[in-house]
Amino acid sequence: MAFPHRADLVGAVGETTGWYALRRMRDRMRRDPTGRDILRRRPRITDDFLERCHALPEGTFGGAYARFMGRRKFNPNDRPPVRFVDDEELAYVATRSREVHDLWHVLFQCPTTVQGELALKALEFAQTGLPMAALGAAIAPIRLDASRRRFLFEEMYPWARRAGARAADLMCLDYEGEIGTDLAELRHKWRITPAPKQPKEAPRSD
Repeated sequence: MAFPHRADLVGAVGETTGWYALRRMRDRMRRDPTGRDILRRRPRITDDFLERCHALPEGTFGGAYARFMGRRKFNPNDRPPVRFVDDEELAYVATRSREVHDLWHVLFQCPTTVQGELALKALEFAQTGLPMAALGAAIAPIRLDASRRRFLFEEMYPWARRAGARAADLMCLDYEGEIGTDLAELRHKWRITPAPKQPKEAPRSD
């Protein structure tokens, strides 16, 4: 909580508190045909994946992801590795949940603002049950000013609960196989509800 910009620290807390949630996620993936295939193949979201996406048109899922990463100068390989999960299959589940995070930003049109990140954490908790996601969503809003905190609690968190419950199981989706699919079509297929946009603040008159 003190150093939210330290992805390695955030990841470590997520790993050490999330064993039961990781098992439940793994079991769901085993029961789902696509999830089972993902566990067997263990695909990774790396720089090679991003490079393939750069060659795709803007309206596609992969093209939108490439532009999202490029505008923010994000690099998939910068995510810290899983270090505190001994079971090999559970470690992959933890890795997968970490690596698809930016894909969720694109699918849900969720901004990378503080409110957007916290709302996506709330959606992540609704989908995965990872304690770290709930902890971040519950405690981190104290850093926000009153207006941003109000928008988060009145708009973003209710959206996150609804969108998380409505969407397909995000851990059982073949993201790699859909990078050439039209983004709007894919949102419909996976029952994705885009995030609400924060209204611009009116200019001050004084």
